[in-house]
Amino acid sequence: MREKSRRIVWTIVSLSLVLGVKVQAGEIGHYAGGLVNIRDVIMPAAPGVYTAVYYYYYTTDQLNNANGDKISSVNINPGPGPGVTVNLHVDVDIDVIVPILMWVAPPKILGAHYGGFIAPSFADSGLDAALSTATGRGVGTNTKSLGVGDLFVEPIWLDWSFTHWDFGIAYGFSAPVGKYNTETITLPRIGRSVTVESIDNIGYGFWEQQVQGSMAWYPMASKATAVVTALTYDTCGKKEDFNLTPGDWLTLNWGISQYLPLKKDMTVLAEVGVAGYDTWQITDDSGSAAKNVRDQVHAIGGQLGITHVPWNAVLHFHYFYEFAAKDRFQGQVLGVSLAKKF
Repeated sequence: MREKSRRIVWTIVSLSLVLGVKVQAGEIGHYAGGLVNIRDVIMPAAPGVYTAVYYYYYTTDQLNNANGDKISSVNINPGPGPGVTVNLHVDVDIDVIVPILMWVAPPKILGAHYGGFIAPSFADSGLDAALSTATGRGVGTNTKSLGVGDLFVEPIWLDWSFTHWDFGIAYGFSAPVGKYNTETITLPRIGRSVTVESIDNIGYGFWEQQVQGSMAWYPMASKATAVVTALTYDTCGKKEDFNLTPGDWLTLNWGISQYLPLKKDMTVLAEVGVAGYDTWQITDDSGSAAKNVRDQVHAIGGQLGITHVPWNAVLHFHYFYEFAAKDRFQGQVLGVSLAKKF
């Protein structure tokens, strides 16, 4: 994450910002629907070890309230009384790098191929920083600190593969290994103190459990065309040193992918596709810092890819445009990934 202007609020977390209403803390889960490529939710067909590096870029100048309308000011109110209204300028740029080490085992379990992966994350500031900045202070920040973000591990991944279908189920968890702290600040204009999350946080500060079900349909036996969908459910633990347990989220990823040969010997393939994601908060946050609004976001986009078959290497580019959002940012996503099988 890096700042782009003097008054920046940067995060991808949800914010309970409603004009003229007391501001409370909000969150989203670790799972980012705009990170993955269309076929990433389907296990690779060949057993072996795979590596990949994902670059995720998010940009926006729009923060929406609970009704899905853009807002430009917030009311800071950590206690009784009217609080104070502060203008809010949003100019967000987020950069995240996620390397992945994946394995697919040769033997089957219950007739399914078995695999798993581990995915650390790296960023130059914390995703939670804007939550405390916007809701607790109403200003931007120019603090940056390069470091390790939270760690995602998926130890269980099962895939049942057929000529025209793939069905998968997976379990994973996010571990709060990234830097995370809270601090108490005083708002001098209203003479009150409030506990906020530190502006130089890198991790989210809570454990998260994830279950994902996926499905792909291939009209042709070659699997050159794929209609893919995945449903991801996230449930969270309590945040460290902060009285908030985020609610649960449900994310739908969907896409249509088509391979096209660029050489007659089929050694180089292009991939084109259309894709999207939809995320809904389906249970309320809990704790004294909880809010009463459930966030959601919806996006559509496209994907381009190049596969070099002899090298077992794939390069992907994708773009998503968020056309609707409530209680969170509404922006755009650019993703680049490089993967190789060893």
